[in-house]
Amino acid sequence: MSNQLFAIGDVHGKYHLLQDLLQKWDKTTQQLVFIGDLIDRGEDSKSCLELVCRLVREEGAVCLMGNHEWMFLRYLDDPTERYDHYQRNGGDTTINSLLERDLGAEVDPMADAQTIKERFADVIEQVRKFPYLYETDAYFIVHAGLDLSLPDVRETADYDKVWLRQPFHEGQNQTGKRIVFGHTPTKYLFDRQAYLDQIWITEDGKLGIDGGAVYGGVLHGVVLDESGVVRVHNVSATLSDEAIIEV
Repeated sequence: MSNQLFAIGDVHGKYHLLQDLLQKWDKTTQQLVFIGDLIDRGEDSKSCLELVCRLVREEGAVCLMGNHEWMFLRYLDDPTERYDHYQRNGGDTTINSLLERDLGAEVDPMADAQTIKERFADVIEQVRKFPYLYETDAYFIVHAGLDLSLPDVRETADYDKVWLRQPFHEGQNQTGKRIVFGHTPTKYLFDRQAYLDQIWITEDGKLGIDGGAVYGGVLHGVVLDESGVVRVHNVSATLSDEAIIEV
């Protein structure tokens, strides 16, 4: 039975980092939760999607909807109107990864969307079912943030759950639970020039865990229990492997 959470930050196609980080996960005691943004910008979105979808099906993992999955689905549903926005946000890397082409290959938005829908129907169906919020007795876990002005933050619009930034970062968390989120790389939350191997924690219980892995930062795997952060695992090519937080 799981008595801890193992929350993984924004992966963005960094498949080898994800493989390394999953070596730290204890499947016998830890519920695995992905914060969303498995895809785009990195070099192997296809493998990330397929691996995480398998972990959801076979190991009971939870993967939240991120804004990049949100954009991916909208591109597939309406490539004529949605491709430009998706392309500006790194979508070509996912399209080309899925179609096993060079990441810099030219994309045909209409034809490629149709091919992806035909070849990856099962994966797409699973991504459509990704939840926007995961809740436990002690935590809310969401991709980007929650509307802290609402009497019940669960009623936050799905769009805001995958896109919010400053109003959530600067708002006061009065939910009685810690809120774990990604989306905004922690170096911007710390207002630092360089990436750190630390997660962002506020006194009111917000925990930012997007380490900016695709930009040369780290991929965080955060172990949580009802009392708070137990351990922070990091993987990257340059920064330290692990940071221990005393509780």
